[in-house]
Amino acid sequence: MHEVVTLQFGQRVNYLATHFWNIQESYFTYSGQEESPVDHDVSFRPGIGADGNDTYTPRTLIYDLKGGFGTLRRENALYELEHPESSTQQSLWGGSTIPLRLPPINPSSYQQALNQGTQPPQLTADTVRYWSDYNRVFYHPRSIVQLSEYELNSSLMPFERWETGEELFRNLDREFDLLDRDLRPFLEECDQLQGLQILTSTDDAWGGFASRYLERISDELGKGSRWVFGLKDGNRVQRQREMLQTANFAQSIYALDSHASVHIPLSMPPAPLPSYLSLDRLSVWHTSAVEAVLMESITLPTRLRGTESSHDTFDTLESTLNNDGNRRIVTAGFSVKNPDTLHATTNGGGPQDTRMTNGVTHEDEENEVSSTDLSMFPTSSATTRSERRPHIFTQVESLRGWWKPGEEIEASNAAARDRYVEGPRVSIHQSSLLFPILSSYPGIFRFEGHPTSLAIKAQLSTSTAVAARVRDLERSARGLMGVEEREAICDGLASLAEEYEEGWDDSDANDDND
Repeated sequence: MHEVVTLQFGQRVNYLATHFWNIQESYFTYSGQEESPVDHDVSFRPGIGADGNDTYTPRTLIYDLKGGFGTLRRENALYELEHPESSTQQSLWGGSTIPLRLPPINPSSYQQALNQGTQPPQLTADTVRYWSDYNRVFYHPRSIVQLSEYELNSSLMPFERWETGEELFRNLDREFDLLDRDLRPFLEECDQLQGLQILTSTDDAWGGFASRYLERISDELGKGSRWVFGLKDGNRVQRQREMLQTANFAQSIYALDSHASVHIPLSMPPAPLPSYLSLDRLSVWHTSAVEAVLMESITLPTRLRGTESSHDTFDTLESTLNNDGNRRIVTAGFSVKNPDTLHATTNGGGPQDTRMTNGVTHEDEENEVSSTDLSMFPTSSATTRSERRPHIFTQVESLRGWWKPGEEIEASNAAARDRYVEGPRVSIHQSSLLFPILSSYPGIFRFEGHPTSLAIKAQLSTSTAVAARVRDLERSARGLMGVEEREAICDGLASLAEEYEEGWDDSDANDDND
């Protein structure tokens, strides 16, 4: 089945992943309906519930701190009888006990409506307190992993330094062997693993935790497709916190590079925003919804039925991006359009069987490649000033809706077979499956007619923009780290940046800008 297993590290990531799983749930079809274009077996696992009935739950591991799960319980309607922990604990102690209970968290009105099977109310940034407040999916109890050593938003023991996460992983792994306890049961259920997708924040302690987790995976499993979506807070913060986030981010970029097959840094909120996007920058529910557009759309080819590369799509996309080299860090962005408007303005807009069209294309003699409205790659003011128009080495596009006629893609595919054609290598995947706007999704897109689904153009690129950002990060980190770690990390970042400059010099850049 070529399964994909997901790992989620931290509160910010779990907001994003909740949007992702809600969208996957919306693709399910039932008796009497047309078969879904999405192969659910890739991301969902079959099982048996407490009552003996069949279940279908995400192939995911959800890590969060104490207090981070909100109203989500490890046991749910599918597995209520599986873990009678309270009775077990009571039998081990014959003396008197004084139970200490935290005040219960009341379910959101949205969750109450889902449980009752009624129409859920409209969510707002004020009513979403936790990511579980808008969750629409049941998870297997093994998916829920609470790290009780730290509490969410604690001022006494904040979980914000990279070294704190690194130390926590090592302590837990020494005591429990986290891969055997948590990950291996999900891997053993897979017939033929396509890859892992890892979601983590990279500017706090979760960056250290995820980096060491991924290192252990590499040691145990060897090579494989491991796509890391690394989240960085793009909001303005106090100077001291900004310095800490920069140091954490530098350590994550360096540590993850050797263990991720593709690393996709995402910064939210980006600036400037396109006119069709209205965003509450302080609401994680809002910002994670934007991240979900990119993450869910760019990985869509790995889950679709009947594609030419459906069995090894992660590997195929990696081959395009890396071009058999060491460029694992990629920039990301996307554009959004009303699908009706898009269809009306696309040349040659006729019917096309475009569940998925795959190919490799090259652009024209001027080395032009298509761009997006919104860039999510983390930048700084120094990077913006130093970086001229970036040169694109490779690019992957996932198009949802009628962005390009099939004839154009086929013509590009024919050109791609010519080994002497120069220019960026661009892999294009086009699907008729649009991005759905669910009741759990915030109303951040402003289009006439309020469409219930959207056309998306999502891109990943390797370019000289990565070199500029990594060099800027290396310069900033030198003044923020101790002597021992500074030499290894900063020298490593400098070497990493060189990978995105190889074969591309100023004379080429000047010719490109003429």
